[in-house]
Amino acid sequence: MAHFLYSIDVQIFYFINHTLSNPVFDKFFPFITNFNNWIIVYVILWLFLLIYGGRKGRIVAIGILLLITASDQLSSNLLKNLFQRIRPNNALPNVRLLVGATSSYSFPSSHAVNNFAIATFLAKIYPKYKWMLFTIASLVAFSRPYVGVHYFSDILAGAVIGAILGYVFALLIIKINNYFDSRKKLKLKTYTRITTKEL
Repeated sequence: MAHFLYSIDVQIFYFINHTLSNPVFDKFFPFITNFNNWIIVYVILWLFLLIYGGRKGRIVAIGILLLITASDQLSSNLLKNLFQRIRPNNALPNVRLLVGATSSYSFPSSHAVNNFAIATFLAKIYPKYKWMLFTIASLVAFSRPYVGVHYFSDILAGAVIGAILGYVFALLIIKINNYFDSRKKLKLKTYTRITTKEL
């Protein structure tokens, strides 16, 4: 059964890596898969939340830092070393490798884990941006087999793990924000009651 599932995984990988290849994708996916091309955008958005997002935005900004730390450590240091799956570019012949090769393990894809963690986290808190968030996360995840460094199952598992982690963190942040909201309402109610008595 394991061999059968792996053979399907390999077929899907070659379909994405070879069959879907074209000059436009060969430029687009190596660009989008490179984290360095996203750093400035991520920093600007994070600073916007921190400075202009009010109390909720500041809580979310702190939550993002904790979430990324947790998701990256989980995928890169725990799960990859646990499963020790060799990357397709190091295990298969005739792989179209469009980015620099790495010797780290393949399962799960940290790009998929991290991007779906953030997408799910922010989509839960700011639902009107969910389509944009999940579109970006999906494109980044899809780029990994296209450029030759991950199997499809790597990004699928990474997306599921990231989504679960992002959802849990979102519930925690929402709970914290609601706690501060209730405290603010209580203080306002107490102040109103005291002011009314004085009048």
